[in-house]
Amino acid sequence: MEKQQKIISMFNEISKTYDITNRVLSFGVDKSWRRMACDLAYKFYDKNSIEIIADVACGTGDMCEYWQKRANKNKIDVKTIHGIDPSSGMLDVAKQKLPQFSFTLSSATNLPFEDESVDIISISYGIRNVIDRIDAFKEFRRVLKPNGLLVILEFTKNEKDDFRSKLREFYMKKILPKIGGLVSKNYEAYQYLPDSIDNFLSAKMMRDELQEIGFITKYQKSFSFDISTLLISQKV
Repeated sequence: MEKQQKIISMFNEISKTYDITNRVLSFGVDKSWRRMACDLAYKFYDKNSIEIIADVACGTGDMCEYWQKRANKNKIDVKTIHGIDPSSGMLDVAKQKLPQFSFTLSSATNLPFEDESVDIISISYGIRNVIDRIDAFKEFRRVLKPNGLLVILEFTKNEKDDFRSKLREFYMKKILPKIGGLVSKNYEAYQYLPDSIDNFLSAKMMRDELQEIGFITKYQKSFSFDISTLLISQKV
């Protein structure tokens, strides 16, 4: 619990510079990853009307906005888009930036939804920050409707040892912490990022964990030297 609280406090501290730092560190390409995640989820779910999309570890609300924009683009009626995050600092920014959405201060292991009430859950670059990850996956399964989707975007652990992987490691460990620290004025937070990836799962390990809990993987793809992975799983 103490470790989880320390992570939450760190995100409170960087909340005001979080959006601009993300854009700089990803060179803006994270926008295309988010668009693809939403479009593919809508395609796999294949419904013209959706009751609830929940974005867990929503941060400043970026993914909530993408869910709405891509729903409009794909002519899908989404009744409610709900952001959940344990960081009050992040949610303060989200509420000011996106007043049209609902936001709740809560953890990934204690979602404010009834059993089998949510159509789609997304968590973007947040699951590796959840200490009780298995409990979170079980909670996602609890609130998802039968055949509901879990959409994960995450920096997964690299298991390759080729030239591309070495470039990735150099950027993540040498360049990213310095740029992130410079923009956010919080060097410790952006040193935490590559360290947290090293201590996290590979894409295959995460897929296997989800399968044991009752999800089947519908789609998996890595981007930009395998820095980011998109995983779309369905509750079975």
